Amino acid sequence: MLMAMNEFGCDKVKLAPGALKKRFQLNTSYVMSLTSENLLRNFYLEAGLWSYSGQGGTTTASSANMDIPENWHWGWESPTCELRGHITGHWLSAAAKIFAQTNDQLVKAKADFIVAELAKCQVENGGEWLAAFPESYMGRIAKGRWVWAPHYTIHKLLMGLFDMYELLGNRQALDVISNIASWFYKWTGQFSQAEMDDLLDLETGGMLEVWSQLYGVTGHEQHRELIYRYDRRRFFDALVRGEDVLTNKHANTQIPEILGAARAWEVTGDRRWRDVVEAFWKCAVTDRGYGATGAADDGELWIPPGKLSDRLGVGQEHCCNYNMMRLANVLLRWTGDAEYADYWERRFINGVLAHQNGEDGMVSYFLGIGAGSQKKWGTPTKDFWCCHGTLMQANSAYQDEIFMRYEEGIAVCQWIPSILEFEHDKQKVKIQLNQDAQFGLYPLNEWSVSGMEAITRVDIPPIPTSRPERFVYRLTISCDNELEFGLKLRLPWWLHGTPTIKINGVPIEGNFAPSSFFEIKRTWIENTVIDVEFPKALTTEKLPGQPGTVAFLDGPIVLAGLVAEERQLFGNLDEPESILLPDHERQHSWWNPGYYRTKNQPEGIRFIPLYEVMDQRYSVYFPIVDL
Repeated sequence: MLMAMNEFGCDKVKLAPGALKKRFQLNTSYVMSLTSENLLRNFYLEAGLWSYSGQGGTTTASSANMDIPENWHWGWESPTCELRGHITGHWLSAAAKIFAQTNDQLVKAKADFIVAELAKCQVENGGEWLAAFPESYMGRIAKGRWVWAPHYTIHKLLMGLFDMYELLGNRQALDVISNIASWFYKWTGQFSQAEMDDLLDLETGGMLEVWSQLYGVTGHEQHRELIYRYDRRRFFDALVRGEDVLTNKHANTQIPEILGAARAWEVTGDRRWRDVVEAFWKCAVTDRGYGATGAADDGELWIPPGKLSDRLGVGQEHCCNYNMMRLANVLLRWTGDAEYADYWERRFINGVLAHQNGEDGMVSYFLGIGAGSQKKWGTPTKDFWCCHGTLMQANSAYQDEIFMRYEEGIAVCQWIPSILEFEHDKQKVKIQLNQDAQFGLYPLNEWSVSGMEAITRVDIPPIPTSRPERFVYRLTISCDNELEFGLKLRLPWWLHGTPTIKINGVPIEGNFAPSSFFEIKRTWIENTVIDVEFPKALTTEKLPGQPGTVAFLDGPIVLAGLVAEERQLFGNLDEPESILLPDHERQHSWWNPGYYRTKNQPEGIRFIPLYEVMDQRYSVYFPIVDL
């Protein structure tokens, strides 16, 4: 299938040192802290390979270092929860991504062991069925009796196994998937189309994506047939007809179904699947609108078009955020349109980073943007919400969307410090992307050696007197010989003014339109340096459905006012500098983007980036009274 852009693969792109890599490492430490015994426990239980009947004695047994309930996984991974087993799939996907990024053999060994043990459980189950719950759950949903999302849970497991095959080359993982596919082929073969339609009205998750991935590898006709059996026609056909079948529906299950349709188009070439995806994006994003964070869901349900102001409840959900980012990346690959990379960036900075606790790596299931919101953090082993799983995946894969290939060269899609190493025309090429913390700003900042040098050395250019209103990047291209290829640079949606682009110190001119790609075609030589400056500004975005109420953004960063109730602010909503002024600009050896405080208001409020909010009460939207 011909794409406008293609991914390099996460093994070709490495995160450069910095705050985002620290976030990645924080997540990696958490992922590896989860024990194999707990990740496998419920699978062992269903396969008859483990049971628990309490301690071995009443007077002599000690609970020290024993495998006892207080040390198990609980919440949605409890042996009494119908959703048990989903985290193991998320874990495998995260581990595969982490290994591709780090080449850590300990990660690979642990992940390979878990796959081998799952294969053992499958054998004990008869050679095909594999889940952390009994086959009887599938029989219950076939009879119309409620069970909590068995399809969804198996989808997570299968996607984890597929990532193990695709990224780690684990052939056993593919065999396990193929055996499960045989079970589902037989099981679904007993139903009429109407009966399958009823089944698919339950939470099927991304089963369509799994079968599409499998067919893309095997080409087996049975796997292709599974794709069409899991075609949710009631939903997809209505989308293509232009109907709004999203409002007040469960976003968390519909987005994975659309990701399945996207992959189905890529492996079958059937245009209808692509029509479904494009109709969904139009209905979910283009026509519906979204808030400052990019979300159009609240409490996992789609908000009516233009009615965000009526639904400022518990907030956006992390799974919806992550899966919409995945879909945006799909559409970027298909079209090469920068608007999808812009959307991904908005939801990364104000979603993935804002949902993750920067100190312990835990997740906030929902992220509110209404007055007096507060993040509720999960725990390492007592919750295991669905968002807990997508947290592990989202924070193991920052690097996937940074660079893309296109027919004539390389596109820089996300401005995240990183290193790309690849081959072009049989020559090795290295592109290093750095971001300047002294003359520009990071989305996240912390202590660094370069920052220390900036505040101790006096023989280098002085630090600006005020916080720079720009992001500054440097791309260094290294190749052994002269090499010709194109380089596309994404000019982001938040660009405020004319950017500066210099090649080896020489400015270049062109059409620098926000939300577009600027292409440079030339012959590159060893150590070509491209300096890029993107001016930004403090801006406001109006609340859909209530235009007199706004959110404040510093470039791409959504700001949170540290206040526990709705507050009116006075000023010109189109001139945010009439309401806010810079605050806490600099800390030690780095700048603090996104820090502001009110001016000329009855009561003062401090604003910080939404992603830096921890346990404080906060508000994102504020009604403005024009003076």
